[in-house]
Amino acid sequence: MDLVKVLSEQYTKPELPEINIGDTVRVSVKVKEGNRERVQAFDGTVIARKHGGINETITVRRVSYNVGCEKVFPIHSPNIVSIETVRKGKVRRAKLYYIRDRIGKKAKVKEKI
Repeated sequence: MDLVKVLSEQYTKPELPEINIGDTVRVSVKVKEGNRERVQAFDGTVIARKHGGINETITVRRVSYNVGCEKVFPIHSPNIVSIETVRKGKVRRAKLYYIRDRIGKKAKVKEKI
């Protein structure tokens, strides 16, 4: 059991910002195209946070061109360059799956001041 802890601590990222449900975040991801690598940003609202430790993931949702897009990012993946919190959200739920059914201003999350 101790060996698993040592291995997971070795691969976890210590410099992560505080990420809560409802926050708007900018996730920078390494994208490989052929033999080149570049960094691509994905902005959106965190609607879920699952698991823990090395397996922790966040689900980020954004709407572009009236089409909703969700991506699940493993937080401690080496392909994740950085995660920035753009704005804090004020929510009362642990999972914001109800936002999938909302359109326009109803899908907004209030900002925490």
